[in-house]
Amino acid sequence: MAALEGKTCVVTGATSGIGLVTAERLGAMGARVVLVGRDPAKGEAALLRVRRRAPQVQAEIHYADLARLEDVRRLGAALAAALPRVDVLVNNAGAIFRRRDVTPDGLERTYALNHMAYFLLTALLKERLAAAAPSRIVSVASEAHRGATLDFDDLQGARHYGGWTAYQRSKLCNILFTRELARRLHGTGITANCLHPGFVASGFGDNNDGVFRIALSIAKRLFAISEERGAVTTVYLASAPEVQGTSGLYFKRCRPALPSASAQDDGAARRLWEESARLAGLAPERGAAG
Repeated sequence: MAALEGKTCVVTGATSGIGLVTAERLGAMGARVVLVGRDPAKGEAALLRVRRRAPQVQAEIHYADLARLEDVRRLGAALAAALPRVDVLVNNAGAIFRRRDVTPDGLERTYALNHMAYFLLTALLKERLAAAAPSRIVSVASEAHRGATLDFDDLQGARHYGGWTAYQRSKLCNILFTRELARRLHGTGITANCLHPGFVASGFGDNNDGVFRIALSIAKRLFAISEERGAVTTVYLASAPEVQGTSGLYFKRCRPALPSASAQDDGAARRLWEESARLAGLAPERGAAG
């Protein structure tokens, strides 16, 4: 019997990069794989690739712009209606934006896509994750969080914005979110962990232009690892029996790692949670975990 036979795995940002490789591998392990993407052309190509890797796989795709809260809500409702259970949720979609941009919700785009989408989609799928317990939430963070701190008076860079700084802070948010989520989920059978995938040679950053894109492209050629290697820790956390029951940790190369001091700040984690719940329009007593 395949390791994930009978399991349902939802993977965001699954039409390219490590998200697509993750979906491929989970499907090859017997899971029903639900991809989430934004571009229908890339989505159809991704489905073909997943099915080519595992011809017997149950695979489907849902489309949403995860930088928009309305799209995340619509996606959450569609997934909850279509799926009786979610055994694994992989929060993977993310990007870096050199210029500050504001979404229709009034949120800075990096914060909206890289953090708020994780937060809100997890909240909307909580009942389906509970139905599958023991189940897992895996969030892709990054070593880029090191050196970042959260300024709660300017959380979205309205006064001072830099593309790299905004990205660093969003990855710090991923770790703090995981920490507080794990605390709130204690005793439910749902675990939450996050990870650094490595610096991956994918299309990450290609949405930008000018010197920023050129510099990132050169760095990827010189230092980046393959998408296949970049997906290893995500797949490990989604499937490995030895991490069943492990929660609230940050992983590198399939091992727990100590994140920065800022990423271990429980007060900041709670405050971020409360602010995120407010922005998402969730009642304070609900949050993403109850």
